[in-house]
Amino acid sequence: MFVDALTDSSGSRPSGPEEAVCVPDLKAWASGLLAVDRAVSDARRIDQIRALEELKAAACAAQARISVDFERSQRAEQEAAGVKPAEASRGIGAQIALARRESPHQGSRLLGLAKALVEEMPHTLSALERGGLSEWRATILVKGTACLARSERQAVDSTICSDADAVSRLGNRRLEAAVKTEAYQLDPHSIVERSSRAANERRVSLRPAPDTMTYLTALLPVAQGVAAYAALTRASDSARATGDERGRGQVMADTLVERLTGQTTADAVPVAVNLIMTDAALLGDPRDDLANEPGHLVGFGPLPAKHARLLVAQAPKAGRWLRRLFTFPTTGQLVAMDSRSRRFPAALAELLAFRDQSCRTPWCDAPIRHADHVIEYASGGATSLSNGQGLCEACNHTKQLRDWRSRPLPEAEIHTVETTTPTGHTYTSAAPDPPGPGLVGR
Repeated sequence: MFVDALTDSSGSRPSGPEEAVCVPDLKAWASGLLAVDRAVSDARRIDQIRALEELKAAACAAQARISVDFERSQRAEQEAAGVKPAEASRGIGAQIALARRESPHQGSRLLGLAKALVEEMPHTLSALERGGLSEWRATILVKGTACLARSERQAVDSTICSDADAVSRLGNRRLEAAVKTEAYQLDPHSIVERSSRAANERRVSLRPAPDTMTYLTALLPVAQGVAAYAALTRASDSARATGDERGRGQVMADTLVERLTGQTTADAVPVAVNLIMTDAALLGDPRDDLANEPGHLVGFGPLPAKHARLLVAQAPKAGRWLRRLFTFPTTGQLVAMDSRSRRFPAALAELLAFRDQSCRTPWCDAPIRHADHVIEYASGGATSLSNGQGLCEACNHTKQLRDWRSRPLPEAEIHTVETTTPTGHTYTSAAPDPPGPGLVGR
């Protein structure tokens, strides 16, 4: 069985074939994962799990080497075509992201990780290849040494990872602490400067949480973060001391919303509601199946119809309004609109955002920032819903690079865009399934 190719009787993984294998052979070999012998003892199952974990780490190391080879080849090809050296690397991370089914941002991060491992941190790469480190722990080493000079980064790499057995026994926190200690001893000034620059990266982000909740996260300098948390804690303690029956965390959350929005109470949130056929989801009888179709809240995702109706009912009248968006009865897709102007009119751009919900690049979940012509306007592309797509800023810039091509597929029932990368690989992206009768707000 496949596990016999991974482990011997002691549970150790063999070094593997000396000759490289082609992609079809590798896929065929990997398909043996589905044939792992499951009729074994529990001790053997643990051996299998460990062997497969080492295999994942070795695959990550191989991906790192291949990514660097690809980056070098692409840069050379771009520069030979007359592209300025400073711009020759643009789009490479995006191609890696598509191949790995990751977001473009993650693709650039993975390429940076690969270059650091291959070009500057041989001991870390070796530990990854042997399964002593996971890809995440290798990332901890790379991030912790990012501010160091090449020679200093290599010194940390040698100190921590030259003994593969020792580093494999470190947990994430201990590994991170060891990297920080070594880096500070080698170049304390760079560490201090890095901390100072980190304040420029302060930001606020929002992401969905289960059960119609969200995570509102602020990355702040430590003094500001501690002060903000202390203020919320004092407000909670004061409220509970006067008999407030809400829990401590509830009071802190409500106080945060009230102070940020200026509302009297946290529940008094203005709601802009966009009704996507039919009216049943908003106004129908809850006993009717159509009245229970989920909606879609822009920036969040699917929203139960009951909860959407509750949002509308609780919203202040001055901040509540409705918009009807009609769809094709067979596909549920929003109806077409077009324009003779080069720029998408505001209403059409908004319709694109409603339809696409997030950046249309495969595996990129970033918010939409640009209304883009799939076929460029200069090449005769129409300013229309069928030739439009919502993209984040980074993906729109990548799409404009040399040898990137996109086209809508008119034969597709749901709006679909085909993207071709400089290597000739094609990827398709269909508009998300329509939310159905319900609410779409923002």
